[in-house]
Amino acid sequence: MGEENQTHVTEFVFLGLSQDPQTQVLLFVLFLILYLLTVLGNLLIIVLIHTDSKLHTPMYFFLSNLSFADVSFSTTTVPQVLVHFLVKEKTISFAGCATQIVVLLLVGCSECVLLAVMSYDRYVAVCKPLRYATVMTQQACLRLAVGSWAGGALVSLVDTTFTFQLPYQGRNVINHYFCEPPALLKLASADTHETETAIFAMGVAILLAPVALILVSYGNIVSAVIQMQSGAGRLKAFSTCGSHLIVVVLFYGSAIFAYMRPNAKTMNERDKVISVFYSAVTPMLNPIIYSLRNKEVKGALRRVTAK
Repeated sequence: MGEENQTHVTEFVFLGLSQDPQTQVLLFVLFLILYLLTVLGNLLIIVLIHTDSKLHTPMYFFLSNLSFADVSFSTTTVPQVLVHFLVKEKTISFAGCATQIVVLLLVGCSECVLLAVMSYDRYVAVCKPLRYATVMTQQACLRLAVGSWAGGALVSLVDTTFTFQLPYQGRNVINHYFCEPPALLKLASADTHETETAIFAMGVAILLAPVALILVSYGNIVSAVIQMQSGAGRLKAFSTCGSHLIVVVLFYGSAIFAYMRPNAKTMNERDKVISVFYSAVTPMLNPIIYSLRNKEVKGALRRVTAK
């Protein structure tokens, strides 16, 4: 028995979100709807921004990056989860688990930076309108986008390296519905303190720093909006900021809860439910909140459908 426990894990088994067959069917329908809305909504945004010249602005350039990140993020986990709702054996190979973590962290962490970049773009547009064209040049936008993806790649590399340098022997049942470091570390056959510290440090850089920038940006925007003479302008700006902040709270709040608790030794049902927000809900909400309510996007949609 002792010899068997030293066998290197070749695949992992997920406990999933529920063991009840009827609940799994309901969850399958819910996740399928969320996934279809995510893919269709975000692909629509990408197509509209690419085809309509009036949307070739810095804000929509960043939005197209965000939409690509959302589709990629959701596609990394949700299709596999849908299959697992319908089968008894919810397994993933060791290599498959590693790949899922690499892509999930790359896209998710890039999105963290992108949301902060977008808040900075809005800050310059509202608070420094006369300097907007000189600050947010095409070259500056490209640098900010590349920097966002490079930041995501760096965090993904660090977190994945630290997670998979640990030995995984014997235990292979993950109390989760997809692979991510906090859940996987519970199965490691060695001390995880160093890895948890590295993940926490990366979390400070990729979660807390962007949140601070977003709060400062929106704080300045709100201050500028209050001084506006137009009541309608104030209402529109507050409505936009409010909806953006809802996404920020859902996405960053749930991610911070999952990745910024280095001493959490167990993965419970609450943790799994919270991870649904950043893996399935916010990728679906982003195109609705950031784009599909916009007058410019609605106009682009009308022009495309009228052709």
